[in-house]
Parts: sequence; structure tokens; C-alpha cells
Amino acid sequence: MIKVILIKTEKEIKGQLYRLICKKNLLLLKNYVIRSFMQIRHLRHNSIDYEKWDNAINLSVNQLGYGFSWYLDIVSPDWEALVSDEYEYIMPLTVKRKYGIPYIVQPMLTQQLGIFSSKKISEEIIQLFIKEIPYYSYEINLNENNNFNTEISELPNYILNLNEHYELIYKKYSKNTIRNIEKARKQNLSVQHNISIDEFVNFYNSTERNFISSDGLLLEKLLTTGSSKNAIALSGVKNSDNKLISALCIFVTGKRIVYLLPVSNAEGKKSSAMFLQVDDIICNNAGTDMILDFEGSRIEGIARFYKGFGAVNHPYYILKKFRPDFLVGKI
Repeated sequence: MIKVILIKTEKEIKGQLYRLICKKNLLLLKNYVIRSFMQIRHLRHNSIDYEKWDNAINLSVNQLGYGFSWYLDIVSPDWEALVSDEYEYIMPLTVKRKYGIPYIVQPMLTQQLGIFSSKKISEEIIQLFIKEIPYYSYEINLNENNNFNTEISELPNYILNLNEHYELIYKKYSKNTIRNIEKARKQNLSVQHNISIDEFVNFYNSTERNFISSDGLLLEKLLTTGSSKNAIALSGVKNSDNKLISALCIFVTGKRIVYLLPVSNAEGKKSSAMFLQVDDIICNNAGTDMILDFEGSRIEGIARFYKGFGAVNHPYYILKKFRPDFLVGKI
């Protein structure tokens, strides 16, 4: 084989350098224009206009329910914000303090936040907001529309589009998923819609105890407020003795159904009850413009469960800066 080596002329090299310089200058000019016409303000909690904030989230092209003011009030009571102009671009800052030191941490039950807008969120916009973060230490899960750097850390998130008829979606289930659904059906399990908050909380507390905050039960606050806003729905699976063996909390805003909090006891896991619950959600929402957001997991077994229903990975991104040991972990 003859290897051909192409040697560029001096004219070609100068031309390439000229194009690169022009491209760089154009980017610098673009950034200058954005900075000149966009004012980003850091707002403390009591200075945030909730009406403008929720309207911005509601109209955003990348709407996520985690960004609504009522949700942030529960998971991060002292949250602050970066906003541009008349709330055209907004970014919640979930601030905590330890030893008087402010830092930003991703709250419990809040997979993604970042920048939201009804307009395009360009790389330049993202960079400007990041530069305006007023704290030295932060860990923020940016949403999938906030990718500005191919080298930034990412985490998986599995999404299932429900716009096809149920039969077509079902055909895409994995063999293992179909086998587990059939297994659950043979045991005369029944899906119960609209179980009570007390029933869910009691069942959850008998199985898991992850979401107890220092000021009370975070989970109960979220369920109560979310239910009053028709954003939270609770369902369960009961066995032939009418005993609850699995329960699921979904978070519904806009066109997104978030698989927020599943819980199963030993019998529920053995009988594949959660497979039956997810299939029930898909069946009831198939043929609509809704999507089922499983929230991702790096645990292979859980990821396999999501992918078994045909869900596709839509990664989101983690932004970290100066995370000393005493600020890392649950505080």
C-alpha cells in the first residue's frame, strides 16, 4: 500500500488560519452581543417573583416539574435564582449552608435542574450563567438541554415516548419484561389507582426510610402539596389478600410523567408487581403526546428494567466545582 502525504502550500495554511481567526472573532463578537443585551441578576429567595418564575417554567421548551416554585420550596426551602431580564432565562440555585459556608447541592427527589427558557439555550447562554453562579462550591445536575461541553460528566436518563398505540409499544418490550408481566398477572395481582397518601407513606416507611429531612417528613410534604396541584398520583399493587405489595408515586407536569418514587416489599419484588404497574401506566397513556421519564440509573439491573420497556437513554449533565470533603455527601 502506498501512503500519500499531502503537503499544504503556504497559501492554504494562511487561508485556514484566517478562517479560524474569523470563526474565533465571530464567537467573541457573539458573546459580546449577548453580554451587552442580557443582564443576569442573582436573586435571594425573598426577591423571586413566583408568578413570573412559574410562568417561565411553564412556557420553557425544556420544562421539568422539578423547577416549579412549589416543588423547590419543599426540596430546597432557601433556594435562590439567576434570572435574565424579565425571566426569559432562569436558573434555580439550591443553596445550603454548613458552618456558615454557602454551597449548592442537588436536592433529594430532584434529578435535573439547570437553565430553563422558552427560547433556545445556546452554549454562550449556558457559559454566561455558569460564570454568574455566586458560590465557590457547587454540584448541579443540568438538564439534557444544557450540554455545553463534550467533556462534561453525564448520567443516564431513560425516556419512553408514548405516542404510539399500546400494542406497538408492547411489541418493543424485552422478552424478560413480557415474562415478568405475565408472571404478575397469573398471581391475580390488581393495580389500585389513587391510593391514599397515608397508605403510601405507611407502606414506604415500612420498607424504606430515605427521605426524612431535619424539619419533618419531606416525602409527606411533597405528596400533600403535589396532590393538591394534581401533579402527584399514587398507585399500588395488591395481592389476592388485598394487601399492598408495591406502590408508585408519579409526578405529572406538562407532557411528562416522571417515575418519581417506586417501592416494593419482598413479596412485591418476588411477584414482579412493579412490572405490572409500569405496564398499566403505559397502557393508560399510550397514543398520547406524553413521555414516561424513568429517571436514570447507573445500576445495571435498574437500567435494564427501564430499557426493557423500550426506554431510550437521554443523558443529563453534572457540573461540579470545589467540593471539599466536609461538603460532600448528605448534610
